[in-house]
Amino acid sequence: MKRATKIVLVVLLVILLVLVTAVGTFWGTAAWMRQRYEAKMDAEPVQAKLDEIGALIDKYFIDDYDLETVMTAAADGAAAGMVAGTGDRWSYYISAADMQSHNEQLYNSYVGIGVTIQEADGGMEIMSVTAGGPAEEAGILVGDLCVAVEGQRTEELGLQGTKDVVRGEEGTTVEMEFLRDGEPYQCSVERRAIVTPVANLEMLEDKVAWISIYNFDYHCAEQTLACIDEALAQGAEALLFDVRFNPGGLKDELVEVLDVLLPEGDIFRSVDYAGREEVDRSDAACLKIPMAVLVNEDSYSAAEFFAAALQEYGLAEVVGMQTSGKGNFQYTFDLSDGSAVALSAGKYFTPSGKSLTDVGITPDVEMDLDGADYEALYYGALAPEDDEQLQAGLALLLEKIA
Repeated sequence: MKRATKIVLVVLLVILLVLVTAVGTFWGTAAWMRQRYEAKMDAEPVQAKLDEIGALIDKYFIDDYDLETVMTAAADGAAAGMVAGTGDRWSYYISAADMQSHNEQLYNSYVGIGVTIQEADGGMEIMSVTAGGPAEEAGILVGDLCVAVEGQRTEELGLQGTKDVVRGEEGTTVEMEFLRDGEPYQCSVERRAIVTPVANLEMLEDKVAWISIYNFDYHCAEQTLACIDEALAQGAEALLFDVRFNPGGLKDELVEVLDVLLPEGDIFRSVDYAGREEVDRSDAACLKIPMAVLVNEDSYSAAEFFAAALQEYGLAEVVGMQTSGKGNFQYTFDLSDGSAVALSAGKYFTPSGKSLTDVGITPDVEMDLDGADYEALYYGALAPEDDEQLQAGLALLLEKIA
């Protein structure tokens, strides 16, 4: 064999050996990496899955994206999914971005100017003005059309965008432009802490006081008891409480209201995750006046236990539809990034020790609303004379005080 041919064969053998070694190394490395990934999946399944998806987005996603936004959304989604995975419909996750609105709802207060708005042609229509609030002091009226805030057109900002610009730091001012009957005007309005109305009193015929309670969060007891006092001062001979669409709230607020209404005895029972039982009791002083309570499918938690307590003591008849049946209470735990989780940590019971979980309150008088009236009631657009549930409750009380 010629020397050149031998050299070529040796070179080819060396190349082949290198390739075989490289392929073996590649497959060995790939197998090692796969084993490592599988081990990570076993140890940290959530993080491993997020890392895998992140790598795919980084390699294949065709458009631009913000990594911080992606990671925040991933963390929020994973947290919400983890809580949802408990199977408890009453536990929930609150993202850091949603904490402000959550707290505003809990405390029934916010920093703003004291108006409610809705979208209309050309801007945002003022639907209500809080009595004694900065908007009222500035002369803003229901029906005015807000066309600009801080020089930005409200029609372009949209409903939520307008709210975001109007709200701000307490003590600062917001510049606003309005149309009233087609005539423009401008005003500067101070942003202040506004307490949201939680209870409302309206006197019906024959001295029946209709007291609507919107939730049992902070300020509920203060405002509800003020409505009761005002109703009695106006000569009310019966009270019609309305907790339809009431989502519930804080036990302490509920107990404070019931303590005024109930005679001496148990008000409320609770048992927490550690088996600790707590019983709230009422003193002997109570309100001796005919009462009734309006409920519906969207009365939850404290609203249900409010109706149940009055029903069990024989002090009020319940009118409406079977309630939702929320018998768990939640503890809210703040997380390190400003978010929070609310976890069911115990169970509530009526004064007689009854659980309402998945059962709710059975009305003494069952009365349903058709779809149109139900929707109108939700939006506050159902006239009292057209509200069949309210009229049924009123009829019960008129019979008692006749």
